[in-house]
Amino acid sequence: MALPLPRPNLERVVPYKPGKPVEEVVRELKLKGPVIKLASNENPLGPSPKALAALRKALPQLHYYPEDTCYYLRQHLSELYRVDYDSIIVGNGSVDLIYLACLAYLDPGDEMIISAGSFISARIAGTIMNANIIQIPTREYRHDLERILASITPKTKLIYLDNPINPLGTIVNRKELAEFMAQLPEHVLVVLDEAYAEYITSRDYPRGLDFYNQNYNILVLRTFSKIYGLAGLRIGYGFARPEIIQTLMKVRLPFNANRAAQVAAIAALSDTRHVKRSRQVNEAGKAMFYREFKRLKLFYLESYANFVFVNFTVDSSLIFDILQRKGVITRTVKEYGFPTALRVSVGREPENRRFLKALNETLAYLRISTPAAD
Repeated sequence: MALPLPRPNLERVVPYKPGKPVEEVVRELKLKGPVIKLASNENPLGPSPKALAALRKALPQLHYYPEDTCYYLRQHLSELYRVDYDSIIVGNGSVDLIYLACLAYLDPGDEMIISAGSFISARIAGTIMNANIIQIPTREYRHDLERILASITPKTKLIYLDNPINPLGTIVNRKELAEFMAQLPEHVLVVLDEAYAEYITSRDYPRGLDFYNQNYNILVLRTFSKIYGLAGLRIGYGFARPEIIQTLMKVRLPFNANRAAQVAAIAALSDTRHVKRSRQVNEAGKAMFYREFKRLKLFYLESYANFVFVNFTVDSSLIFDILQRKGVITRTVKEYGFPTALRVSVGREPENRRFLKALNETLAYLRISTPAAD
């Protein structure tokens, strides 16, 4: 029997492939010892204790549908960031809001500009909408804002900028982004993804809210999946001019943020101690990675996020597979155009040490003594 024909452009869609969960690796490889996951940029400290307490209290109400407008969470975000309530939208993770932006603003044949090497979900969402995806090569592993501006045409509707870039961990600075936004045509919406913003203390890091406050056409995305440790609940949020938020609301699925996630997110926002400790653990872990990668003469990028991009001389799948058999899950980034690199999330100190020990053993096994400098 013949099958119904999907839209032809879906042939170009390669589904997002997340980092392997621990359960899958244990099941596939029949591993007996403990397995650690440094693949998906999760907070190794887990959720805030305040979030867990709020969740326990909310469990008896899970038979009720969630509050569809996310009123209380939006109110908290409004007060915290001094942003109008009507300028805030909540989603099923910030990736949900990327899809909403593409659904709301892209017609077939419209253009969406992204950097080659940026978070792949933006490319997938634009392709689903049958937009033309214009990929701009990075320059020195950073967004090439000049070339992005030069690539804008009357058909350009969206520009996606992840800052930091995932999986590279690099940023564009305050001055660079300000100059970029000032030259942007009015018919273009910038989706600025700040998933790792809470990890960054540098004064040179541009805050998307500054551009929102200047009334630019910008959708600033944040998430509770990273420093707040709520990846399993799937909740994120965005800031934009009220007219943009109203447009996104028209294509949003009802109840796209579940009751448990809303409750936990509100509690997590108040736990500044947990955020501070998470940031300290991350900085210490990155420093440990840098020292060892430098000793091994591996090329790596200093990261503003909670992961590190590291490059080798061989197909990264070889290193990934051996590490996995040693009970350490990392992430290849071939789909981003880096066939010899891994992205390694920062864990707790014992997890970081175990990864580095396994990496040394792997490189010795493969007889890789002097990996590439670039």
